[in-house]
Amino acid sequence: MVLKIFFPQCCNRAESGLLVGRWISGHNSAVVLAVIHYPFIPGQVKQYLQQMRAQSRVELSVLGSWSLPKEGQEGMESFLRDLSTIFPQERWLQINREMGKTGFTCQVLSRDQNGRAAQQETKKKTEEGDGEAGGDEEEKVIFVHYEQRKVMLSQLHPIENGVPDPKTDPPSELRQMFQTVAHSQPLFFMDKYDDGPLKSTHWQSEGREASIVVELLKQASVPLCLLVSWLLSVWTWICNIRIFSLYPLRFLSSKLSTCDQLSYRTEQMRTLSSVKPAVGHTHFMRKANILVSFLVDVALGVLLMSWLYRDNHITMLANTLVPAADHVAKELDELLQWLMGAPAGLKMNRALDQVLGRFFLYHIHLWISYIHLMSPFIEGILWYGGLSACLGLTFALSLLSDMVALLTFHIYCFYVYGARLYCLKIYGLSSLWRLFRGKKWNVLRQRVDSCSYDLDQLFIGTLLFTVLLFLLPTTALYYLVFTLLRLVVVLFQGVLHLSVDFINSFPLFAMGLRLCRSYRLAEGVKFRVLCEEPGTALHLLMEINPLKCSTVVQTYRTPTYSCYPKDSWVALVKKLFVGELIYPWRHKTTKTD
Repeated sequence: MVLKIFFPQCCNRAESGLLVGRWISGHNSAVVLAVIHYPFIPGQVKQYLQQMRAQSRVELSVLGSWSLPKEGQEGMESFLRDLSTIFPQERWLQINREMGKTGFTCQVLSRDQNGRAAQQETKKKTEEGDGEAGGDEEEKVIFVHYEQRKVMLSQLHPIENGVPDPKTDPPSELRQMFQTVAHSQPLFFMDKYDDGPLKSTHWQSEGREASIVVELLKQASVPLCLLVSWLLSVWTWICNIRIFSLYPLRFLSSKLSTCDQLSYRTEQMRTLSSVKPAVGHTHFMRKANILVSFLVDVALGVLLMSWLYRDNHITMLANTLVPAADHVAKELDELLQWLMGAPAGLKMNRALDQVLGRFFLYHIHLWISYIHLMSPFIEGILWYGGLSACLGLTFALSLLSDMVALLTFHIYCFYVYGARLYCLKIYGLSSLWRLFRGKKWNVLRQRVDSCSYDLDQLFIGTLLFTVLLFLLPTTALYYLVFTLLRLVVVLFQGVLHLSVDFINSFPLFAMGLRLCRSYRLAEGVKFRVLCEEPGTALHLLMEINPLKCSTVVQTYRTPTYSCYPKDSWVALVKKLFVGELIYPWRHKTTKTD
């Protein structure tokens, strides 16, 4: 039988005293948390442990004694052994370290039926060369040394959601060990500068770690959260005004990326402004990731705003925008003139070709007139729009996406006209093709049924089918050209939306912990042999395996709104083939992780 003792590295050279820790239930192992130094009064030790149990809610007890002999303390080992009668335990660990040796020796005192302590020294089992059998099987001790601070601050993954039932789903030995060290934090508040009657050794015994900046931020966070909550309540009252509930405004706000980002940022601020402390590791990491992402977003927005308002960059952009629009209109004009001729040597239906070409050319001239009419106000629009960058880079990108949608509205109109005309012909040809086969579409039952047609119906159907079939190449060519232009615009807007979604959802705080303090996010542990001296127990060093970066992103990614419906590539190609529309705005759906 093997007894595992998790021993903190900070206690390797502690003065002689009592071992404070906990026996792990369901496993033959114990976790040592601290060493209380001699001299001490047993009654004060019991009172101190009772206070620590109430604060940490961990069943702390005296596991045994620790002996590191010094000059003038020859009888210390026997004195500590006799303390097993004052602190009754089923098993009393007496760990001794000799000077000049790295390993420990451990003696286990188990209580017999009469309540007396029977000493049983655990020794390393050796195989005799002559093959003689030994006596009864002895309990073997393995010391697992761990770094107490890292184990206390780390979170073992995967994270358990809820409180598991110890009967049906008992936690593993390693998880219980991590939880014991993490919940015993009040035990580590006593350091050598305290005036109490007890002195102990643990990871913080040389001085308590603290930060004045962190404490000041904690004190200032409460009034700041109250102020943000009040501002959010005012903003919610303004948004709930009846005039904003009218259909045109409600429809427009549901299609603009800026409004979506504003509602998402409002929800983030509600999460951050809550004065209630975070419940559990997952809630804490979510709030920390939101806070860091918000600060980085605002910092990037301020940098962008400083660049825009320096050296008249906004004026340069305004002066470039109108010539760029004229250049795009000129290219579209040349493209339409090419389509109205013989594009790529194809023979088109000249009448339909001229009608469609002149129709689209008229829209281009209307759009250019609109751009030149708005040209005196473009610089002012860019100047006031650039102020949105102070709210974050995501607001600036969302506003840019909306501006691109407005500036390319004529391309969208061309695409809609071509798609509707192409879709009408595709569905007309498919319906007439069913007429040739003696079939029809049953609307009530949503299926294709047999049907008998008379001669007049077949004649008219043949004429319509012939007309639509020969006009289809001309319509398909216009639809193909404007669909490609529309896909270019959609691709650019998709890059902007993905950038906004990346900034909103990427767990910057969790990734920073993974890179700077990898032990905070633990995936598991690994062991290596630390010491194996003759006459001593086996000593292992426990090291923390950090979580993989991909797992960190997957675990702590902040939920956001999906940018587009989750259509597959096959569904997208099918929509393009039959002429269904690809809308320029975002489809706001439920939150996705």
